[in-house]
Amino acid sequence: MMHGFRFLRRLLLVGTALCALYPLSAPAQDWVHIGSNIPTGSQRIRLAAADMKPVGNDPQTPLLKTTFDTTLFHDLSNAGIFEMVSKSMSPTAMPGSPQEINLAQWAAAPANAAFVAYGALSASNGHLVVYGWLQDDRNTGTAPILTKQYSADANDDQARTLAHQFADDIIGALGGGVRGIAESKIYFVSARTGSKQIWEMDYDGENQHPVVRAGILSESPRISPDNSRLAFASLGNSGWTIRMYSFDLHRFVAFPPGAQGGSNFSPAWSGDGQHIAFSSSRSGDPDIWTCDVNGGNLKKLTAFRGPDVSPVWNPRTNAQIAWVSGRTGLPQIYIMDTDGGNVQRMTDGGYAISPSWSPNGQFLAFSWNRKYGPGAPGGQDIYVMDIASLRWLQLTHDSGSNDFPTWSPDGRHLVFERTIDYKTSLWTMLADGTQQQKLTQTGKDFMPNWSW
Repeated sequence: MMHGFRFLRRLLLVGTALCALYPLSAPAQDWVHIGSNIPTGSQRIRLAAADMKPVGNDPQTPLLKTTFDTTLFHDLSNAGIFEMVSKSMSPTAMPGSPQEINLAQWAAAPANAAFVAYGALSASNGHLVVYGWLQDDRNTGTAPILTKQYSADANDDQARTLAHQFADDIIGALGGGVRGIAESKIYFVSARTGSKQIWEMDYDGENQHPVVRAGILSESPRISPDNSRLAFASLGNSGWTIRMYSFDLHRFVAFPPGAQGGSNFSPAWSGDGQHIAFSSSRSGDPDIWTCDVNGGNLKKLTAFRGPDVSPVWNPRTNAQIAWVSGRTGLPQIYIMDTDGGNVQRMTDGGYAISPSWSPNGQFLAFSWNRKYGPGAPGGQDIYVMDIASLRWLQLTHDSGSNDFPTWSPDGRHLVFERTIDYKTSLWTMLADGTQQQKLTQTGKDFMPNWSW
């Protein structure tokens, strides 16, 4: 028995007749840009990132400076809110302090920057120090918007970490107070070493490594809002159970409701980190259950014939859960209150799975084959739907089978899995479908989940 999409495929009758597609209005892209805080065209901030000024004669400095400069520019380019000034159009100067920068030079053509990030970097006796500034080029008499000092051990990984920190501070300062994602992590399933186990990587695909091994195989990792615990489904001698790993304690911790009979899948955290929703077949058909994070106050929310799987909470209100149900035949996306009431069907027709709720509570991302069925050549693509209006936007097109989207903590990005020629990799994109980038290369990576 498999989780989510594959689980439903096995349980549902493929020959079920398709329902008529719900008459959703054709969406314009502007509502997605606005709701996801992604500016377009001339609305993007023109930002320059000067190369760091090297300070001192430590032999590590040039290499660490290269890593820092490259990482910072990449992070800012990926932010989704900047029009980055090309290095070829930037002044060759490397100002190391506000006293050394000529802001008019950066504001003039060809750079035409509205803001410039700059600073100095030095390594000494195994210690790395970076001084960073962000300044408005066109208000030369004002103080820097951002003045920061960063320090760490002098190695390549830490140079990347400090660049991530500076990038996130810049994004937070210029992006309406919404901090960047450069320091975030992505948890995922990988079968590259044999059985499927839980791995972790940086948001940009760097630093991929296993984090926990459990059972014959593991699926659907979900990190807690405070990033201290990882919940996931694991197949062991007693079948499918939900396990909980503590990064603070470096060991598994008890989660009794995840192993009380039946097959248990797809754990999901509430936005306040106090509750878990999951799917369990302990009472017959797979149903949606919730409980406190310690396992108490166990409640069954669904009791309809047909599988109910893949719950996700509205992270803003913690008052609603979206999930996938096969109660009418092929799987569709539904939402309900956390007591199981006020059930609403969000999709009608096709094959809709793997919902993910945006951080602002306004959107659902999910995988949808709108033309699923015999003789109807459709594709499994990622869509985003506005909860209030039911308007949707298709984000992927003619690019393999796309599944398991998950929102970034800033609400501007999505990570998802894409299968082409039986090889599955992880990708990211902006929440309007642009800037699609491949993160993993093994062809054996699945089910991503972005840290909070």
